[in-house]
Amino acid sequence: MHTKNFSESARKVIEIEGKAILGLLNQIDSNFDQACELLLNCQGHVVVIGIGKSGHIGNKIAATLASTGSPAFFIHAAEANHGDLGMINSKDVVIAISHSGETDELISILPTLKLLNIPFILMTGNRHSTLAQQATVTIPIAIMQEACPLGLAPTSSSTAALVLGDALAISLLNMRNFSSDDFAKVHPKGQLGRRLLLKVADIMHTGAAIPNVKSGTPLTQTLLEVSQKRLGMTIVTDKNQHVLGIFTDGDLRRAIDQGLNLQTILVDQVMTSNCKTINKDKLAAEALRMMEISKITTLIIMDEEKKPLGVVHIHDILSQRIT
Repeated sequence: MHTKNFSESARKVIEIEGKAILGLLNQIDSNFDQACELLLNCQGHVVVIGIGKSGHIGNKIAATLASTGSPAFFIHAAEANHGDLGMINSKDVVIAISHSGETDELISILPTLKLLNIPFILMTGNRHSTLAQQATVTIPIAIMQEACPLGLAPTSSSTAALVLGDALAISLLNMRNFSSDDFAKVHPKGQLGRRLLLKVADIMHTGAAIPNVKSGTPLTQTLLEVSQKRLGMTIVTDKNQHVLGIFTDGDLRRAIDQGLNLQTILVDQVMTSNCKTINKDKLAAEALRMMEISKITTLIIMDEEKKPLGVVHIHDILSQRIT
């Protein structure tokens, strides 16, 4: 019985907040465009200010802006009144969030913003509020009702503010032609950052770590090289160190299946000549795709003269957690 009531309550909350979000569509007007122009032309930082639940939302909006090409940070409205306004300068643009538009902590900082001639964008549910009358641009986020049945806890209003913040950030991202490469540069330790920044050259085995035998090497000696370098393969090169092919554990299995005498044959007789290669400047993610498509575990990296520069193994890529 209780589970049913919980589920009904949850659906009602989602329905109310969903309507609040869709209600924003009719509130996007020239004010939104004007706000975006101010933010796009900002020579300093976008400073997001709020308090209470609006503060939590503001913190997230600032983080989203910063990670999508618009340098931004958050200031708590109460702290702004006790010294943190010193973090703002005349090159910045301020975004304030107040559903009522009557937040005392925000009203009290207006004289400083006007003194510094700082553009002031307000996100509010009350177009006729004190803050709205003083703002450079007011972006409405009016809602029909809060999801809280008491009408007290910010629910629909905070969700609407969050979505509008995302709308601002993504609109600016599109206008700046902010790319996935740009995103990766500000997320270097994240999974996406690794996937978009990590190159084959960063993880390939080089120098003495490259398994390599000369053409004409007996298979028994070749197996020793494979075992010592522990990559499940070896490159086969000619006397001038040009790559002729690759010998893998798969080639060994095929030799055994064919009943070949492993004690007498040469590596040339069982190697794979048309081996897969990749450029050192390619992304590791691309190398992984090549391996998955070809159902192989290693790729050879060569220079312009077809001499081996390195070898990348699928485990080298997977260990970087880029998938």
